[in-house]
Amino acid sequence: MIDLKNNGISEPNLKSRLLMQYILDKPRQYLIVYDNQQLTLRQEVDYFKAIKKLTKGIPIQHITHSQEFMKMNFYVNNDVLIPRPDTEILVEEVIKIAKKINAKKILDLCTGSGAIAISLAKYIENSKITAVDISKKALNVAKTNAKKNDVENQITFVESNLFQNLAKEKYDIIVSNPPYIKKEIIKTLDNEVQKEPEIALDGGYDGLDFYRKIIHNSDEYLKFGGYLCLEIGYDQKQDVIELIENEKKYVDTYCKKDLYDNDRIIVAKLS
Repeated sequence: MIDLKNNGISEPNLKSRLLMQYILDKPRQYLIVYDNQQLTLRQEVDYFKAIKKLTKGIPIQHITHSQEFMKMNFYVNNDVLIPRPDTEILVEEVIKIAKKINAKKILDLCTGSGAIAISLAKYIENSKITAVDISKKALNVAKTNAKKNDVENQITFVESNLFQNLAKEKYDIIVSNPPYIKKEIIKTLDNEVQKEPEIALDGGYDGLDFYRKIIHNSDEYLKFGGYLCLEIGYDQKQDVIELIENEKKYVDTYCKKDLYDNDRIIVAKLS
């Protein structure tokens, strides 16, 4: 028997249950009712293989290929960043803004698994989302998730390095959760995080590379009075606000915190 707790695995009980749900392909309620069910030999072997992967630092989402976000289920693999609950703060704010200004046309940069784009398509009626990523593999995952959540007809996927391959259209809102980890910090992150694609983490030497490009170019793709909405690292508030203010194109800039009281999103309006 492998002891997850002694192997440094956080939330061992939760993760062992999620693995069992995955192996049995059953919901949590089934496990509660049939908690003494005997596993087949195949199921037992698969379960302990999965447990062993956990102890090697492989994220549970890469084992089960599943992550919940905005009350939807997303397929994930090691080609995309695993959607985090913190990012729901960004999505909820964009939905709120969209309702306020009746926004329908939204651009999602660095879409990854498609979690943001798909959530916006699901919760903003008649919305049309353009989802951009430089990684073809990430876009394939995002397309899978769009079909999985029945919004593929609302989303246009574009393989592009930010704005590079985009037609010069104007959007009501531009949203992005870009890579924002400082390059030298990546190797100090938790073992599980280091199993995620570096391209989705690396924000350059100061973590601000993508913010510079997005903030500098967004005005060409935003309608007058449109909004730029960005997820940030917990310590990047002042740096990102400074980048926005230096452009002298935006007004009404504000920051919102996440559930752990960390600065998490920055919103600015194009003037």
